[in-house]
Amino acid sequence: MFRGRENLEMLIGEEERKRKMKLRYAMVCSSNQNRSMEAHSLLKREGFDVCSYGTGAHVKLPGPSLREPNVYEFGTPYKQMYDELRRRDPDLYKRNGILPMLKRNYSVKAAPQRWQDNAADGYFDVAFTFEEKVFDTVIEDLNNRKHSLMKSVLVINLEVKDNHEEAAIGAKLAVDLCQELEAVDFWEDSIDDIVAAFEQQHNRKLLYSICFY
Repeated sequence: MFRGRENLEMLIGEEERKRKMKLRYAMVCSSNQNRSMEAHSLLKREGFDVCSYGTGAHVKLPGPSLREPNVYEFGTPYKQMYDELRRRDPDLYKRNGILPMLKRNYSVKAAPQRWQDNAADGYFDVAFTFEEKVFDTVIEDLNNRKHSLMKSVLVINLEVKDNHEEAAIGAKLAVDLCQELEAVDFWEDSIDDIVAAFEQQHNRKLLYSICFY
């Protein structure tokens, strides 16, 4: 009874925080598994309006060796991946952090989504990437779309290694940067100063570009 009430209050609080946010965010990595989902999970808890995506041709997860990755199609439910890998080798996939990661993922959303197929999801104000190759892919995709709205979208890259520890650090930095963007009236007028201050404070280099819908 009380647990249900607590969950309801938590959901209401999350929706109230989300209504206060001005911008809509997309977190993007290669497979929509680790870096983008760590950031998605944290931003969602902080009340941001956020989605997440991958840009790869397939979803790849570590396997028994570098030559034997687990490959899935985008749209395959995280819970299905979790159940399959737990049956296959529970010790290996618990030890390397894949099972806890997938459990976290399916608590956030149902399945990995591909950036290039997200037109039906509407527009975003900010697309946040964690790898320069992904940054380039997002920009190329946006430039190839029809620019009927002429609405600006900030594409910004923070380089983050694809491991669980670095993903957690990257997610916290992403929250810091998103909070700075929320704090100004028009990010277009302030982005140079925001980036310069972030780079100086965190000693991390950012890439950014402005594209249009």
